[in-house]
Amino acid sequence: YSGYGAEQGMAPLREKIASVLYNDLISPDEVFVSDGAKCDIMRVQQMFGPKVTSAVQDPSYPVYVDTSVMMGQTGLINEETSQYDNIVYMPCNAENDFFPDYASLPRADVVYFCSPNNPTGAAATKEQLTELVQICKERGSILVFDAAYAPFIRDPNIPKSIFEIEGAKEVAIECNSFSKYAGFTGVRLGWTVVPSDLKFSDGTPVRQDFNRVMTTAFNGASNIVQGGGLACLDPEGQQEITELIDYYLENATMLKEAMLSIGFEVFGGDNAPYVFVKLPEGKSSWDMFSEILESAQVVTIPGAGFGPGGEGYLRLSAFAPRDSVVEACERLKKVMGSD
Repeated sequence: YSGYGAEQGMAPLREKIASVLYNDLISPDEVFVSDGAKCDIMRVQQMFGPKVTSAVQDPSYPVYVDTSVMMGQTGLINEETSQYDNIVYMPCNAENDFFPDYASLPRADVVYFCSPNNPTGAAATKEQLTELVQICKERGSILVFDAAYAPFIRDPNIPKSIFEIEGAKEVAIECNSFSKYAGFTGVRLGWTVVPSDLKFSDGTPVRQDFNRVMTTAFNGASNIVQGGGLACLDPEGQQEITELIDYYLENATMLKEAMLSIGFEVFGGDNAPYVFVKLPEGKSSWDMFSEILESAQVVTIPGAGFGPGGEGYLRLSAFAPRDSVVEACERLKKVMGSD
């Protein structure tokens, strides 16, 4: 045991994250090591405070909306739309290739964007992200880019980091995690990158405020866990991570092909661990969830759980042992009428 460490993380780990995962696009002092990306989203919210307006993808991982509500940024929920007042919901659906048209929507102070996306499995291209960065710059919005599923990207035209986009350092924060890289879900280790070039409208560095939050409300990730993170970033660790991600991508391919063979329209599953299944017109995602659970004993996730924009879809996850995925595919095909 080495006692309290730096709240921002061990210097060797910050250096290794910057060099191995970002090819030195960022500097080590812009990396803040933490106990996970989910926790960091809340810390980002604490930094921004209650007087900002946030924009979120719809559907999206619930933490962006829920932390906005907890921070007092929102009004009441609209029972008809299931959306909170004072949040800008950015529709992401099959019709727009799951990429939001932020330029046509009301301006927000903070824009939360996840790619590859949970739950849709959509991965934004370099051209799409260039457009998003430019719009955020023009509007004076800060982009919070959730890159937790970056290791699943295999397409060379899909950036793994927002900082691969020119000008992003002036508008973006990036959150990431070892949970999906190396299965650290229960171990807890992540990081957030806040570039030195990112400034508030009054010219003060955003990094300065985030550092204040980290040093006040956090005592640093476990030194034992950070040692594990260092091992993950060695060549041997990187090779093991590649093999692990390949395993889950093969699971995703199996799930996707099974649902396609049944006759569903399916999205995601190529550069992401999630398969997003479009349901027949008028079919409730909760009803379909219940039907599949009762008839096939297979657990899926109703799209409505990710916001109103997820209604009419189911999410399937590749995070399971291979034999479970094989069994699930066989049951789904049998029960849902595939030859």
